[in-house]
Amino acid sequence: MSSTIAGTGGKSLVLATGRAHPELAIEVARELGIDLLPTTAYDFANGEIYVRFGESVRGADVFILQSHTAPINQWIMEQLLMVDAAKRASARTITVVQPFYGYARQDKKHRGREPISARLMSDLFSKAGADRLMSVDLHAAQTQGFFNGPVDHLWAMPILTDYVRTRVDTTNVTVVSPDAGRIRVAEQWAAKLGGGPLAFVHKTRDVTRPNQAVANRVVGDVEGRDCVLVDDLIDTGGTIAEAARVLMEAGAKSVIVAATHGVLSDPAAQRLSESGASEVVITDTLPIAADKRFPQLTVLSIAPLLARAIREVFDDGSVTSLFDGNS
Repeated sequence: MSSTIAGTGGKSLVLATGRAHPELAIEVARELGIDLLPTTAYDFANGEIYVRFGESVRGADVFILQSHTAPINQWIMEQLLMVDAAKRASARTITVVQPFYGYARQDKKHRGREPISARLMSDLFSKAGADRLMSVDLHAAQTQGFFNGPVDHLWAMPILTDYVRTRVDTTNVTVVSPDAGRIRVAEQWAAKLGGGPLAFVHKTRDVTRPNQAVANRVVGDVEGRDCVLVDDLIDTGGTIAEAARVLMEAGAKSVIVAATHGVLSDPAAQRLSESGASEVVITDTLPIAADKRFPQLTVLSIAPLLARAIREVFDDGSVTSLFDGNS
């Protein structure tokens, strides 16, 4: 199998990956019907990173896939170096594929003298030579505006809703947002699960204390209902586990958690396994190590979505058509 797809007008597609999540890249390449671009990458003794592509990318449309998992700064730097290498090797276009966009939660200033780190991320990749960004379920859709070029904002919702629909009685579903700020996403979920009622968990958060929030009470009808608790990511699991507990105390019949990104920093696995949720459904935008897995966890593949989006971009098609059926 070749590492290149030939397109019209002499175009060629090449897919490269860093070392953060090679399993996902291999699966995306398989969906595309190609091999990954041979790449050498290693660390020097002082922590500096070396990368080199093993084949020519001159004139190619290069897609560089790296998901920003821990240690996050290392993998961001490695992807930046790969972009620079592709630019200096005369790639025709460079698309940065970030299934999970690092620093996405730092998209605005909560207090004075803070950085807007999500904007800095876009600036770094633009300066390195990226022509286009592709990511899945950004923490805030406005982050697309930080990059001065095309941004393909992919949705995992169709993958998640297709699965969750098989796990619940759609005539008895309440979709629950873990906070008031994500009600719009919950509305979209509810529409895909049969148009049931919405609820949200009122919570308080201290901006001076990271990864800590307190779920107070449920606003909405959840008693006797199958609740689907939806969010974009699960980090330490505190918010989701507390929300699941509050829902069960409010009389929910069952709780299924669904989120796109499984960051699962410690002690997320323990919290989620003890939360009372019957199932926790995520995608593999980030690698899920064995010690982060627990009996209630279900991991769905994001590779088909990434492969279709990459192919649409290469063929000058419509990425939007992946979600609304319109070209």
